[in-house]
Amino acid sequence: MAYQTPITIKEAIDRIRKKQYVLPSIQREFVWDTDQIETLFDSLMRDYPISTFLFWQVDKGKIKDFQFYEFLNHYHQKKRTHNEKADLGSDESVIALLDGQQRLTSLYIALTGSYAKKAPYYSWDSENGFPVKRLYLNLLKPSDELEAEYDFKFLTEEEFDEKKDGSFWFRCGDVLAFDEPSKVSDYLVDNDLLNTAIYSKEESKFANNTLNLFANVVHQKGTISYYLEKGEELDKVLQIFIRINSGGTKLSYSDLLLSIATAQWEERDAREVIHEFVDEINGLGDGFNFNKDIVLKACLVLSDFDVKFMVDNFTKENMAVIEQNWDKISSAMRSAIQLIAKFGYSRDNLRATNTVIPIAYYIYKNGFGDKILHSGSREADRLAIKEWLARVLLKGTFGGQPDSIYPKMRDLINENTGEFPLRQIIEYYKGRRKSIAFSEDDIDNLLDQKYGHAITFSTLSLLYPGLNKSFKYHQDHIHPKSLFKKKLLKKEGMSDEKIDKYLARVNELANLQLMQETQNIEKSAKPFADWLSDTYPGKADQDSFLLQNHITAEMPLDFDRFNKFYKLRRALLRKKLAKLLRAGGSQQT
Repeated sequence: MAYQTPITIKEAIDRIRKKQYVLPSIQREFVWDTDQIETLFDSLMRDYPISTFLFWQVDKGKIKDFQFYEFLNHYHQKKRTHNEKADLGSDESVIALLDGQQRLTSLYIALTGSYAKKAPYYSWDSENGFPVKRLYLNLLKPSDELEAEYDFKFLTEEEFDEKKDGSFWFRCGDVLAFDEPSKVSDYLVDNDLLNTAIYSKEESKFANNTLNLFANVVHQKGTISYYLEKGEELDKVLQIFIRINSGGTKLSYSDLLLSIATAQWEERDAREVIHEFVDEINGLGDGFNFNKDIVLKACLVLSDFDVKFMVDNFTKENMAVIEQNWDKISSAMRSAIQLIAKFGYSRDNLRATNTVIPIAYYIYKNGFGDKILHSGSREADRLAIKEWLARVLLKGTFGGQPDSIYPKMRDLINENTGEFPLRQIIEYYKGRRKSIAFSEDDIDNLLDQKYGHAITFSTLSLLYPGLNKSFKYHQDHIHPKSLFKKKLLKKEGMSDEKIDKYLARVNELANLQLMQETQNIEKSAKPFADWLSDTYPGKADQDSFLLQNHITAEMPLDFDRFNKFYKLRRALLRKKLAKLLRAGGSQQT
């Protein structure tokens, strides 16, 4: 990036008119008000710095890949706030403005166009509520404003006529024609501004100095100081854009990519569609925390494109494919999220939201739609997906930079059409950094998981494969936490050593189960043995409940023998998890 020789305002205006200067789709819309534009021109006249601009030279070979926009010159708050798409050829490079859009658009509006905003006391629907104004400069006297020296004003034609007394309003756009000093003199003479029989000596002198200065600012002075980025690394350009715009509303990389997608979709507004979709999927089940980044990444993955968040992957061609397939892509994403919601996952326990993408890809590629949710023929796939999800969440597979995972997942899914390739995934990653195989040590670590942690739900979900998906389940203490109070335990005459063990073990996996929400509320703080006999008076029902929750006959249920219960249940859970996860060579039967 190199600092360039400054150019004049007139040169900048000419280049905008010739579409040599354009706006990239990452730019936000014009938002300056008339008073800001008036202040900008006063600053120019007073030789105040207006900050450096940043331009990006776009090679002619890259122009067709992205959408660019023309500068706005006739702003209308109701009818014309959007920039028109620029129809560019591919025979010449163009300059895209990265920093300075508000300033350069203000110059363009003031010198070549108009500004219309809603007038006070008019309704939004009023035909007369948006008077069209242009920028004028009073040539007879300075501004009455304390912070301004030159009197620039946006006026309607009617206001221009009314303000003639004691003022001479020069339409600022006319200065573009004053490319020679003689034309300034001609204008002053033709309008009797140097005639001291009409105007005072001070007024004539002020008019002469002001108009000459204004013409010099526009035609002679190198007002537009700028840096030019010539690199073809488009992602570098976006990083520059993010950095220079970080002082205002924080922009993310995906904000810019979404802007590019919005610009290049033909039939729909990508920003609106994707934001609405994010709101929809976050409302599924008990609610999730998906964001636009996940949706944009899913678009790349499901479309079999390069999965990296790079500008080169958001070309017109790629965006056309995504737009064309959006209904199928969004349907697969929706079904994947509904499925994991049925597994019991939500914003509270889905540690990595990007895990939904491979599931969506599997649904998308096999054309399952919502059959994955209900069809009896897909039950084995649902169980495989549930286990895969638990494995990757427990292993933290999708933490950090998971982009390397998506291509291989796509390969494995495409190589095993019709079934979710859990076995093949485990085998491929065995011994690799992203392995989802479990060792004996891994199982011990799972047993140390604590109540309330998101990851703990994943382990419990493996231990409870047959839960009724129509109900909501909570993590629950088998022996209620309210009983594990040091004062209460001391009253029971327990030794300090035994108390320490009780307190250390209360929140660990061996004292946890999954329980229906309503049952969990009813269970509350009752001692477990009492709750069990009250809730299930019959022995057969008690035995069924205990079996479902991995509690065997040799495990004592009374609170006084909690440590024995803990040791026996921990050993049982260890054995079951080792079998489920095929740890240490154990095979599932």
